[in-house]
Amino acid sequence: MAIGERIHHFRLLRGFTQKYLGQQLGFSDSQADVRIAQYEKGARSPKENYLNALADIFDVSPHALAVPDIDSYVGLMHTLFTLEDLYGLHIDEIDGELCLRLDKAKGTTYLSMFDMFHAWQEQAEKLKSGEITQEEYDQWRYNYPKNAK
Repeated sequence: MAIGERIHHFRLLRGFTQKYLGQQLGFSDSQADVRIAQYEKGARSPKENYLNALADIFDVSPHALAVPDIDSYVGLMHTLFTLEDLYGLHIDEIDGELCLRLDKAKGTTYLSMFDMFHAWQEQAEKLKSGEITQEEYDQWRYNYPKNAK
């Protein structure tokens, strides 16, 4: 998810208008909503000082606004939080084990995600049982959905 989409998500979550948010960043009344609209559409990217200011206004970490970065544990956590926001992926516990689960209340999103996760689980089970090799499993993953069966 792009920075603009995250800005849009948090702006709506906080109940802010584009104009109000732009004013909070210090843009003039005539430019406030225009600049935020540009950020949200991806026509412009906020400079680091504005990104930090947005994070302060939304009362979130700047990582929550950034493009997902799975090269660090913090980035990975914020990627998972984004998946929770967008797709209803939730952390849970089953029999003392931490797990990720889909929220059935998400309707068609749930059904689409369920189908994809189920296909992944089937391939992982085939690997575990020795039905396919690691190479075949990787081939499936790296070419998904092209090779989805």
